[in-house]
Formats: sequence, C-alpha cells, structure tokens
Amino acid sequence: MPHYITLSTCSLNQWALDFEGNRDRILESIIQAKAAHATLRVGPELEISGYGCLDHFLENDVYLHSWEMYAQILSDERTNDILLDIGMPIIHKNRRFNCRVLSYNGQILMIRPKLFLANDGNYREMRYFTPWLKPQYVEEFVLPRMIQKLTGQTTVKFGDAVISTADTVIGAETCEELFTPQAPHVSLALDGVEIITNSSGSHHELRKLDTRMSMILEATRKCGGVYLYANQKGCDGDRLYYDGCALIALNGQVLAQGAQFSMNDVEVVTATIDLEDIRAYRALVSHGLQSVNSPVYERVRRNRLWTSMLVMGLRSSL
Repeated sequence: MPHYITLSTCSLNQWALDFEGNRDRILESIIQAKAAHATLRVGPELEISGYGCLDHFLENDVYLHSWEMYAQILSDERTNDILLDIGMPIIHKNRRFNCRVLSYNGQILMIRPKLFLANDGNYREMRYFTPWLKPQYVEEFVLPRMIQKLTGQTTVKFGDAVISTADTVIGAETCEELFTPQAPHVSLALDGVEIITNSSGSHHELRKLDTRMSMILEATRKCGGVYLYANQKGCDGDRLYYDGCALIALNGQVLAQGAQFSMNDVEVVTATIDLEDIRAYRALVSHGLQSVNSPVYERVRRNRLWTSMLVMGLRSSL
C-alpha cells in the first residue's frame, strides 16, 4: 500500500538583521508550501536573523529579536497544519548555537543545534557559535518567557534527536555536516530515519553546486531516503553571494530543484513521494547488518498530531 506525503523546501533572499523582512519571506514560503499541500516545510540556515550577521551574532539582541520574530511566525494561524523547520540562532546555557527549531500547530517539538560548524574558506562559524559535539545526546531547554506564554510549554528537547510520527521518522543535518567524512545522514538512515532535511547557507563558487549535488545524490543513493536541501539566495549584507538551488532527492534521484541565481525573493520547491519507495530501496542485507550496531537517536513522538498530518498529506496527493 502506498504512503504518499508531500514535502517542500525553499530558497529565500534573506538579509542580515532584517528581522521583519525575513519574517515576512518565511511566512510567504510557508503559505506557498501549504498551497502545494505540503506537510513539511524546510527553510535556510539562520533564516530569521540572516546568515551573514558576522560579529552581530555576539550581541544578545540578535537572539532576543530572533525569538520575537519566531513567536510571531508561531502565532500566525496561516502556519498551522504543516511541520515547520526554521533556522535561527539560540543561546543555551550561556553558549551560542546555530539551531533549527521544529514546530507543529503552534507547539515546538524540538531544537536541533548544529553539530559541526563551517570554519574554513569564507566561513568563521566558530567565532560566533559553539558546536554541539554530542551526537545522539539530548537535554532540556528552557524556553523564553514570551514563548512559554504563547505555547504553554516550559521546556523542549534540545540536541541531536529525531521526530517520530505514526508513519515515518524525520531527522536533520545542517549545511557543513553534509560535507563531513562521517556525515549524520549515515547514522540517521541506519536508525530508520526516512526524511532528512538540510538547512544551508551555501555561497556560490565555481562548481560548488556540482559538489553539493553529487554529495546529496550519493548520500541518498547509498543510504536511501528522501533529502530536502534548503539554501539562502542573494547577498545578505556580507561579501558572499548565496546561489539558492533548493532541491529534493530520493534514492539517488533528483525529484525537484530550484533555480540558481534566481531573482525571486521566495522560491518553494515541492515533491510528492511514496514512503514505500524508501523502504523497498533499503531492503538490503548489508544495510540491515550495519543498522544492528548503529547509534540510536532519541525520538520525539507526537503520534496523534502526526497521524492527522500524514492523512492530510495523503489526501491532498491523491
């Protein structure tokens, strides 16, 4: 029996410290994803603050304003009935982290910090952020009071976890992690994660797109699964140009890809997949043998919400 689900990723023309403008472009991408009947929307790295804030990431106001914008996104009824994967900077235990916040229907499900930071070439993330060098480790994060009042939650899971639904499992890696020798997508796939997202702030350089494409296709060709890549586009105030090209790949094949050097502020890429294609692709003896001793991720479960979400995606895809 097929298990269809519709997924969206996007490229956004975000600007450093343009909090209201960045918020509006995020909202527009969510609206477009919902119009395409998607049940998951993935956005670029640090999309609320903008990626190129440089030493402004050392200022606490950037983190406060990011939470203020996130609260406005979360409270907007237009963002209901779709899983949101939004990138923003977060302070936890007095340390600054490059994070992804996953939410559904006004409730934060978990916060996933970046494990391995980009710190070569044009990138200096170690100047601003602390890497979460604890794979498969999770602890409690106390939400800001403005978020507590909005969601009724006091704490959420913070760390390297995955989201488990009634029908599938969703995990994440962030930008640089795709390029590392022991990339998280390998252990995620071996632990049964079927949908892997990647929020990125990848600048343009000659043939870098080809490198990204080959790594994403090889990851899904080797491990199976669906991979959603989101990227920033344009010049956000730094000296770099981000070239977009959001894409969705399944089992080593590109299903959908956005434009490179697009002039559109918001570009949403959507595809409908059958989860059974992933399960059939992974039915290999070697894959099963390696999964026996693979790391186990803590699963954040929201079965009732996710059952209704998947059914909604299935109906809209038929």
